[in-house]
Amino acid sequence: MAGAASTMEHAEVVVVGSGFGGSVTAARLAAGNLGVVVLERGRHYPPGSFPRSPHGLANNVWDPGTQHLGLFDLWSFAGIDALVSSGVGGGSLIYANVLLRMEPTWFRTTYPDGTEHPWPVTRSDLDPFYDLAETMLGAQLYPMDQPEYAQVPKVRAFHDAARACGLTAQPLKLAVTFANPGELAVRNQAITDGRNPLDNRRTCRMCGECDIGCNDGAKNTLDHNYLADAVSDGAEIRELCEVIHLEATAQGRYVVTYLDRRAGPDRPPVRRSINAERLVLAAGTLGTTYLLLRNRAAFGHLSPALGTRFSGNGDLLGFLGRARTRQAGRWRPTNLDAAQGPVITSAIRIPDRSEGGAGQGFLIEDGGNPEFVNWAAGVQPLPAALRRVARVAGRVMVAKLFGSSRSRYGGELATLVDRYASSSMPLLGMGRDTPDGIMRLERDDLAIDWSTKTSQPYFDDVEAVMRRLARATGGKLRLNPLSMLHRVITVHPLGGCPMGEHPAEGVVDSFGRVFGHERLSIADGSMLPGPTGANPALTIAALAERAAAELLSS
Repeated sequence: MAGAASTMEHAEVVVVGSGFGGSVTAARLAAGNLGVVVLERGRHYPPGSFPRSPHGLANNVWDPGTQHLGLFDLWSFAGIDALVSSGVGGGSLIYANVLLRMEPTWFRTTYPDGTEHPWPVTRSDLDPFYDLAETMLGAQLYPMDQPEYAQVPKVRAFHDAARACGLTAQPLKLAVTFANPGELAVRNQAITDGRNPLDNRRTCRMCGECDIGCNDGAKNTLDHNYLADAVSDGAEIRELCEVIHLEATAQGRYVVTYLDRRAGPDRPPVRRSINAERLVLAAGTLGTTYLLLRNRAAFGHLSPALGTRFSGNGDLLGFLGRARTRQAGRWRPTNLDAAQGPVITSAIRIPDRSEGGAGQGFLIEDGGNPEFVNWAAGVQPLPAALRRVARVAGRVMVAKLFGSSRSRYGGELATLVDRYASSSMPLLGMGRDTPDGIMRLERDDLAIDWSTKTSQPYFDDVEAVMRRLARATGGKLRLNPLSMLHRVITVHPLGGCPMGEHPAEGVVDSFGRVFGHERLSIADGSMLPGPTGANPALTIAALAERAAAELLSS
């Protein structure tokens, strides 16, 4: 393949993936007059294109083997499941919009033996780039100063419960447009931010649909900012192009082979290759690490740290249910109305032991769900719903018991989402779990060896605070049913290509440059050597801003 490089398509820069790292990189390098091609396996999702019916959502999964080229990609591994995105804009299409900076004291990795090691990048290194990313992503503080927003039932309940527990819930900066510049927040108003008036975007309707795609464009996803700027500066974004093979050539370039599915799911994909002078891998923690593991033979001198430091960012999902309020001497149900508002509005931060806390630091954030989820839960008989949950869990267990290397369960997810939903108010915990997972290949499929065991004290602490919050509402906490199997589900998988000071410690340096491979870099969550503790999107974007600035200045 390397010998044919001169006859194939050529690009100055190829960026694989269009999430927070890939979009930032594409925008900054294109603005620096470099020719950029972005290869994204998923498709474009402009406002209005996200499905809303349970059936439509159920079929919006990524599973090319069953001709599903949708948004949600569910992976299942030993001890942990991961939900990631497939589309132009990557994880920004389905994340909960939270733009949080890492705590300064959390830029260190805690090992299972309790020892700690500082990261090769600090909060002060990132602060200027956090500023840039916040501006680009249109960060707006959830408008708690306006009664209409402060009195949203789930928001009020979360803040009241925090106070009852002696804790403080703080409103968060979100990549959501609540208000036009210089104005108060108003629902469902045309956005006049001066970008692209043809987008027909409108301010947040408080409909709880952030995680299934914002059809109003109130969510400032990457296609509305970084990627739009990249295209304006000449970058080409190729949707439905999935990279499957990488190769370093003797000339110091990279051959990138991909499957072009733009003809549609019912047509065979076309195999194409492109020769890149510079290659940036930004396919996400799972995608980037998997590509390097599968193509390791084509790269000499990759660090032995490849596949190490995997973490789920301490994600723990709980459901606060049966909330009650005492009125006139009687307990009455409290309507949390989790479908009203953006998915997440506020967070409670529990300090790390270095800050006077008892253990590893973490956050607990309020959660929400789309209105149709409440509808589905109301019409779905509970026993039938539980049977379907059990069926999915059973398939996962059978796969593990019999050593199946299959790690994707998009079809099972489709069945589950199509027919079952919970009307509970979710709580999402995240923090500093132990990044000791190992990513490897098993019969050419991605496998991850990880368990809750070394992080159990951390998870116990998170659960304990969640239970206190539930009791403060007069309700009860229900954890993700998979937790009974000592499994968790993460929406923030991190690690696999960790940064370090040298090749024995990491795959990349603090700028994402791969040790031993000039003009090859990584710009996504795989380069993090441990959990961010906070929602990682802003940190990934800031690292990519910093890396792009360094590249353009060199």
